[in-house]
Amino acid sequence: MDSRPILNRSLAEFGETIFAEMSALATATGAINLGQGFPDTDGPASIAQAAVDAILSGQNQYPPGLGIEPLRIAIAEHQRRFYGLDFDPDSEVLVTAGATEAIAAALLGLCEPGDEVITLEPYYDSYAACIAMAGARRRIVTLTPPDYSVDLDAFADAIGPRTRLLLINSPHNPTGHVLSQVEREGIARLANEHDLIVVTDEVYEHLVFDGEHVPLASLPGMRARTVTISSAGKMFSFTGWKIGWVCAPPPLLDAVRTAKQYLTFVNGAPFQPAIAHALSLDDDYFVDYLEGMRSRRDRFCDGLKDVGFDVFVPMGTYFVTADIRGFGTDDGRAFCLSLPERCGVVAVPNEVFYDNVDAGRHLIRFAFCKRPEVLDEAITRLGRMSQ
Repeated sequence: MDSRPILNRSLAEFGETIFAEMSALATATGAINLGQGFPDTDGPASIAQAAVDAILSGQNQYPPGLGIEPLRIAIAEHQRRFYGLDFDPDSEVLVTAGATEAIAAALLGLCEPGDEVITLEPYYDSYAACIAMAGARRRIVTLTPPDYSVDLDAFADAIGPRTRLLLINSPHNPTGHVLSQVEREGIARLANEHDLIVVTDEVYEHLVFDGEHVPLASLPGMRARTVTISSAGKMFSFTGWKIGWVCAPPPLLDAVRTAKQYLTFVNGAPFQPAIAHALSLDDDYFVDYLEGMRSRRDRFCDGLKDVGFDVFVPMGTYFVTADIRGFGTDDGRAFCLSLPERCGVVAVPNEVFYDNVDAGRHLIRFAFCKRPEVLDEAITRLGRMSQ
């Protein structure tokens, strides 16, 4: 034990996630937590009641490996209803422990040591860890403000002989960028030309304020090579239930399932029927959910501008990136660590989402998926910095 580090060396660069660190700081200081992306209110009561009913009716043992049939059918119907995509619920849909497990299972099941995975920077922090656990190497295409659009020439240059997989997130966390038609078609063209697998993280698919969410799987040549991932947590505001899913053609789904079954095996038995109910909600729910978040986005972004931040208004998600240099510093981590004591608010430094730390050093991320009165109070507190 003395001659070798205890931690697996592929994980040596990773410690406690920034979300755990900043949420603990919020708890310790009583600050308003705008760091971690979870709402401060639950989703519709009918969904919660469906989970209660499932518990009381005895649906508490292991569900089937793929997920219960009603949920798989509901997921397939959701894909058809919103995007015109047809998936067989018996062979092309897999229920997972949130999108995070789905991403891990996809990378573990589809990559081997020495493979390369291309993803967009800044990236959700689990991407880097999951790529490392698969023994693969990440290659980065950097998105830059103010519009965070994808440089397709840089994307093409990143593809090499060891490239196995593209890991694409749209709507994009943390920038809020939504892929345009040109970007979607460009990425699809490169995937087809180089015969690459594509894994898409689409958890914010129903939070698009500007532009349009179009799954890459719906583009020509992409259905057979795409693993589409989404989640009920962000869609219905029950993040703690950890119900996610994968839609993919059988060969790809089988690879993901093979890895997934040795992670959690199965999960969330009484929550699965509740999410099947949730996916059947009528269009009014999805419209109201989007408009409610749009109102919060506009309210909070205007407030951030008023107190002195340079704000990059997101096209989607419930996160907003802000530049802190107007406050006389470019050290986002130090700024975020000082915020709870200075004004009772928690944010996340964007540098943790970058390989090129300098590119994100001066940027921080806020989550605006909170009650309007909480956002207003956060703006009031942040305003104290300029007093």
